Amino acid sequence: MLKERIYLTFASLAVVLALAGHGRPTAGESLATLGVTLAGTVLAVFTADVISHIVVHESLPTRTEMRHIVGTLVGALGGVAVPFVFLGLAAAGVWEAERALHASAVALIVALVVIGWLAVRRARITWWQRLVVLGAEAVLGLAVIGLQLVAHGG
Repeated sequence: MLKERIYLTFASLAVVLALAGHGRPTAGESLATLGVTLAGTVLAVFTADVISHIVVHESLPTRTEMRHIVGTLVGALGGVAVPFVFLGLAAAGVWEAERALHASAVALIVALVVIGWLAVRRARITWWQRLVVLGAEAVLGLAVIGLQLVAHGG
């Protein structure tokens, strides 16, 4: 599930930053864009998982294996729920959409750190290797932010 959470979190971060850099999107527009992007990402990951299974096992996934693939994807969606909550609050008038997008970006970066920690906390690697892995993930997260800033002249 960590792999799927990383995919969905990075995709969400890129979308949230792109939306924040495009003038003043409404909460509804932001919710729709994020929802469509995540739906597309989930379908892409699902397709990749099924095709990978076929290549490795030379057969279609069984019903149990298919439930596992779908369950993993559904569970991974929980990791990107916060932006929907923040944008829902913006749609209800509690926040401005722009503030919700910025708060979502921060929450997604924190989520990436937590995902990274979960990935390395029990690994049989040294503390400095853990630090390198977490640092690399942080650099990649910052690269997403940097690419969005370059793309939007910010």
